[in-house]
Amino acid sequence: MKTNQQHNNTQKRILIAGATGYLGKHAVMEFRRMGYFIRALARNESGLELIRPYIDEAWIGEVSDPSTLRGICLDMDYVFSSVGITRQKDGLSYMDVDYQGNRNLLDEALTSKVSCFMYISVFNAEKLSHLKMVEAKERFASELKSSGMNYVIVRPNGFFSDMEEFLKMARKGKVTLFGKGKYLINPIHGADLARFCSREMGGKNLELDIGGPNTLTHKQIALKAFTALGKTSKIAYVPVFVTRLTLFLMRIFSSSRTYGPVEFFMKVMTMPMRAPEYGSRSLGEYYRMMAQEITDK
Repeated sequence: MKTNQQHNNTQKRILIAGATGYLGKHAVMEFRRMGYFIRALARNESGLELIRPYIDEAWIGEVSDPSTLRGICLDMDYVFSSVGITRQKDGLSYMDVDYQGNRNLLDEALTSKVSCFMYISVFNAEKLSHLKMVEAKERFASELKSSGMNYVIVRPNGFFSDMEEFLKMARKGKVTLFGKGKYLINPIHGADLARFCSREMGGKNLELDIGGPNTLTHKQIALKAFTALGKTSKIAYVPVFVTRLTLFLMRIFSSSRTYGPVEFFMKVMTMPMRAPEYGSRSLGEYYRMMAQEITDK
């Protein structure tokens, strides 16, 4: 553990787990803006490069190895966890990380008498609980609720970073959509979500759904991606039954680490995903920024 400065007795203190991920980085910057003393959990030193100016302490550890977490919540008022598998390829499962890793953090929080544990799950979890990723997240959420710990469970819609898949397809010249591209979703920018989380931190036993300020169809999102890139739109539509067949075959012939992210993506792309609207950042502006970065490279 490395310390940059000492905290004072009146400053709120927070452990941010998942601090090097998309949402975690925004959470670090938002809680710093709010004046918190921040202890950031990371798997290695290299991941801390972008957030080091905003944190007070770095704790290097693995959520899947409780021996590396002993005392991590000592002197902390709050825990914020967005820990979960995205594209890790280290042999760990969703149950190892999304469930057990967060359970290990909760055990430390209970030992240290943390006053509130905020956990980031997913929107529409009750309709997605049959998916391996969501099953693990919601198993932890259930244990958090029954632990006696004061909790806030935030269930956000898709992140803007997830919507980069549309931009990648558009860059290649064609976007493929499921059904007729009419499903609704209101993804949220990480900075808007982090601000929402900072506002709700310390709440008493809350479960909160949240999405971005603009609700769009998948076709509208695809068109925004083409517009940002200055390309002529070309959209292909795949019948929903094809996705079901694809997932059936993937479950048989691949591991959950391989099909899990694909399974989640395909499922949320074939159902309505409209959450309560919040924030100010638009997906179109995000795409324009990302397109400019591509041009500058």
